[in-house]
Amino acid sequence: MTAATTTPADEKPDDDSPGARISATGDPFDQDVLPTPPGATAALLRSLLAPLKARVTVTTLLLLLQQAVVQAGPLLVAYAIDRAVPAFRAQDHGPLIAVGAGYLACALAAGGLQFAFVAAAARVSQDVLLDLRGRIFRHAQALSVDFHERYTSGRLISRSTTDVESLRELLDEGLQELVTVILSFVYISVMLLWLDPGLGGVAMASFVPLYALVRLYQRRAGRVYRARSTAIAAVIVKFVETMNGIRPVRAFRREAVNDTDFGALNHRHERTNGDALLEMARYVTGSRLVANTAVAAIVLWGAYRVADGTLALGVLAAAVLYLRRLYDPIDRLGMFLNSYQSAAASLEKIAGLLAQTPSVPEPETPRQLPPLAGEHPGREVVFDGVRFGYRTGGEVLPRFDLTIPAGQTVAVVGSTGAGKSTLAKLLARFYDPSPSSQLRSSRGAPHCGRVLLDGVDLRDLATPELRRGVVMVTQEAFLFSGTVAENIAIGRPDARREEIERAAREIGAHDFISALPDGYDTDVRKRGGRISAGQRQLVAFARALLADPAVLILDEATSSLDIPGERAVQRAMATVLKGRTAVVIAHRLSTVEIADRVLVMEHGRIVEDGEPAGLIAGTGRFADLHRAWRDSLA
Repeated sequence: MTAATTTPADEKPDDDSPGARISATGDPFDQDVLPTPPGATAALLRSLLAPLKARVTVTTLLLLLQQAVVQAGPLLVAYAIDRAVPAFRAQDHGPLIAVGAGYLACALAAGGLQFAFVAAAARVSQDVLLDLRGRIFRHAQALSVDFHERYTSGRLISRSTTDVESLRELLDEGLQELVTVILSFVYISVMLLWLDPGLGGVAMASFVPLYALVRLYQRRAGRVYRARSTAIAAVIVKFVETMNGIRPVRAFRREAVNDTDFGALNHRHERTNGDALLEMARYVTGSRLVANTAVAAIVLWGAYRVADGTLALGVLAAAVLYLRRLYDPIDRLGMFLNSYQSAAASLEKIAGLLAQTPSVPEPETPRQLPPLAGEHPGREVVFDGVRFGYRTGGEVLPRFDLTIPAGQTVAVVGSTGAGKSTLAKLLARFYDPSPSSQLRSSRGAPHCGRVLLDGVDLRDLATPELRRGVVMVTQEAFLFSGTVAENIAIGRPDARREEIERAAREIGAHDFISALPDGYDTDVRKRGGRISAGQRQLVAFARALLADPAVLILDEATSSLDIPGERAVQRAMATVLKGRTAVVIAHRLSTVEIADRVLVMEHGRIVEDGEPAGLIAGTGRFADLHRAWRDSLA
């Protein structure tokens, strides 16, 4: 073994901690700005709408028809003033009756088409959001552990809730406003030029300052809404972090400090919301000023022309009605731009999330593990020249070589930062061998070694095959909301009830499970809060036994238990480890008693390797650790 060149931490810092945020301000993950390929946002939107082309087309046609019917109203008014009223004075009632009937028919048709459009648009919107939420959830599960250690769960929640809700507002309300404005602009411009080229020209000239206002609003609001999306994510992160850690918050009286921190984040969110409202107010004020000035100019000029007989009164009335119908949607265009900027910022962040690729990818041509050689389920584990470093520091394992024969139980001990948990994470393939980012950038991409399971590189195994072969039981046995039986069966969802109960009996968990209110059907609630830490650990061991892995990793599985709980779990460990290859990360040396072999690690390398009794009888590092532990018991 070569000596380590650095003394890194065993665990990389939690990016959700204040210290990590302060120390890594240059990290895009800390700033909630994920690297996003060019065009990813547009590609995501196209992929969401592509399966719905037919329904999108029908929805668009419904809106086209609805707008065509609505825009017929001013023409009927012009006809009524210039033709129907004079005919009525001449005792010809037919034209006026026809105008009234036509106006009523247009109103009824517009209402019916509007209802059909809203229903069709709602179905498209909900299908898009259903697809998008599913993509976010599936992709978040597929991303590697190192991504989740850098990108907090609060931000993921913000992406799948607040940001998706912004897109819903755009689909439900904003797109109709946009299409209405575009159709109104085209239809009304044509009609005004047809009715009177002079009036149409004045109306068209007013679009120049309106276009400038829209462009200015887009540039300014885009920055504001990106900041707002980041601000609300920070609020959710703080809320989730506080609620998940409510016990230490209460134990260490962090309420006042948390309230101050949350207040600052909340104030930042409030300020960005206020900025968005101010940008909207500027746009609406400017657009109404331009619109009202244009209408006033056209009315004055048109009235002068009506007075000298160069313009029909009905044409002027129709032109004014058309202008109001044109400028009112332009006012509402601000609402669309408001929704659009919010949705664009949100969709950009979602696209950035979906563009992330797992750092532990699936193999292109997966291999299968060879059949087990003997009657025992264990497999040989080999670390061959493995190097590894987290993104936040130097190499944790500068070069690591280790062979664990099939069926052997190996206990790994050492001080904090020695590399014990890193060893377990590499074996579980939460990470692949690699040097740290700093060393990788300065030295290129050197060979980082392999982790082999019965001679097969873990990188060549598909995830289902790997998870059938290697299972980890962590220090905090995580139980999901649901029944005890469901939690035990996580490793084998198709297991029968009798197999679940048999695993619990062999572990020694059957008695306490049977004493629960509903036995195996008792809901353990959030994080298994209905049962004790020792009982949760027994359930985790029953889960591992039922999964029947070849290699079992126990990462400090007894460090948080009291003495009776530890003894119960140690009895369970003896059952579940029988015949399997096991790596036991141990802080309590009592756990080492079940091991066939002990490894003592320091600074990413093995400094002692042997049977427990032989190392205890010696004068090395493990003998000192064991002596100190024994004295602490006395």
